[in-house]
Amino acid sequence: MQPEKAEEIQAWLKKASVDLRAAGVDLAADPPLVGDALFHCQQAVEKALKAFLTAHDAPFRKTHDLDELAIACGRINPELEREVNPALELTTFAWAFRYPGESEEPSREEAEAALALAKQVYEAVLARLPAQGHPKSVPS
Repeated sequence: MQPEKAEEIQAWLKKASVDLRAAGVDLAADPPLVGDALFHCQQAVEKALKAFLTAHDAPFRKTHDLDELAIACGRINPELEREVNPALELTTFAWAFRYPGESEEPSREEAEAALALAKQVYEAVLARLPAQGHPKSVPS
């Protein structure tokens, strides 16, 4: 793998890792910042999938649509698409609860489940990447 490509993959994964951490911090706040945590969960999945696509030289457009990204990943690895499917519902959190007048936020428990899904997707992507594409540290 070319060093530049490995660096780009690592950059996507590092951003995804930061989003996972931010979601955890949001949920640990008192009171928890549920809407913000959900946003970061969606972002982590999006960036992890973009890392996978980058690793496979699969172009993607600027989008927050996890379904679109999962389908593109599925063309490369159908098993990954199946693992991502439960997290597709996170797509709406790219914009939901980000502006006034939105509907009521989900519960903390729902956000914790979303964070668990986001971590599963991140780990599923890592498991399918060559070692040189892995970030220096993995989120806890």
